Amino acid sequence: MTLSRRQTLALFAALLPARAYAADWQATLSKAQGQEVFWHAWGGDPKINDFIQWVGEEAKALGVRLTHVKLAATADAVARVRAEKAAAKTTGGAVDLIWTNGENFAAMKAEGLLHGPFAQGLPNWPLVDTKGKPATVNDFTLPTEGYESPWAMAQLVFEHDSAKAPAQGSVAALADWARANPGRFTYPQPPDYLGLTFLKQVLYAVLPDPSLLQAPYTPGAEAPLWPFLDALHPALWRQGKAFPKDEPALGQLLADGETFVSFAFNPGRASAEIAAGRLAETVRTFVLQGGTIGNASFLAIPFNAAAPEAAEVVANLILSPKVQARAEDAAVLGFQTVLDMAALTPEDRALFAALKRGPATLSPEALGPVLLEPHASWMTAIATEWAKRYAG
Repeated sequence: MTLSRRQTLALFAALLPARAYAADWQATLSKAQGQEVFWHAWGGDPKINDFIQWVGEEAKALGVRLTHVKLAATADAVARVRAEKAAAKTTGGAVDLIWTNGENFAAMKAEGLLHGPFAQGLPNWPLVDTKGKPATVNDFTLPTEGYESPWAMAQLVFEHDSAKAPAQGSVAALADWARANPGRFTYPQPPDYLGLTFLKQVLYAVLPDPSLLQAPYTPGAEAPLWPFLDALHPALWRQGKAFPKDEPALGQLLADGETFVSFAFNPGRASAEIAAGRLAETVRTFVLQGGTIGNASFLAIPFNAAAPEAAEVVANLILSPKVQARAEDAAVLGFQTVLDMAALTPEDRALFAALKRGPATLSPEALGPVLLEPHASWMTAIATEWAKRYAG
């Protein structure tokens, strides 16, 4: 009998050594029954909030209750776990699951704040495209080693009202256009993640050796960034004296016609907003020559989670083709899946094939190369220096 790739992967997973903290998945499911998972996740986007609520309905069928604890910043949840460790609260923690990546994951891993490793023991793990999408196992250059489970892929795209502004091919061209059209472009104020993403994209363009971004930050290495921003800021919305606070606020400026070019870390965001009637039908997306930054969003479980088994059940549920396809639907979230289409059954692949991409969503081929996230230490340093130079 010839096994399909999915069957082979599943068989391989079944032969893996049992995890020390759970004899098998059935034991995990049994322990998870009746548990409540407090998922601490950013609450600034109504679409994401609705999606998490839908996942909660799906989790009920598995005997798990899911409560979304809406965060303004992931660091708030990390601080909660850190405080509990300092208070020697090693069980019954307030945080069961965190949507995290980057410097927050790096800090939690370094400080021993994580439960696991658990990701490779999830039944749906063999479906993850770890080879084609290496960001599923590397978080801002740091190997996840099973302490996080990926749940969505993201790539920076620029959004433009095609009736008012053309697509741009490079950071330099975008800056030239902004200076020729003052007030029609801006970016969120760091330390907002999207604002920092824009700065990272600029760094790729202005550093003589962008490979430095994959190594830990050294003082002064970002020097070319500041002259670029000094020249750009007077041409921004409100002359660069004020900045939108986050991605929704940035998107609202485009929706209101105050800006003509914007950006998002979700290639399907614009199509979803057009479908909802919140964005002009003339809005389209573009990427830059040479690529744009991409990464994966992850789920991590704190070391002292009150419901670690139920948290694993939720993480596994989110890796299911049904949930992944819903997240990729432009009318829902428009996120890119972490799954490998070749590992899915024909029926599961059909879930993705049936999705309508949306008028503003680029095809996977058109998205072009994905630039790796810099080492997390770069963003900590740049956010601090940006605040000294431009905040207030």
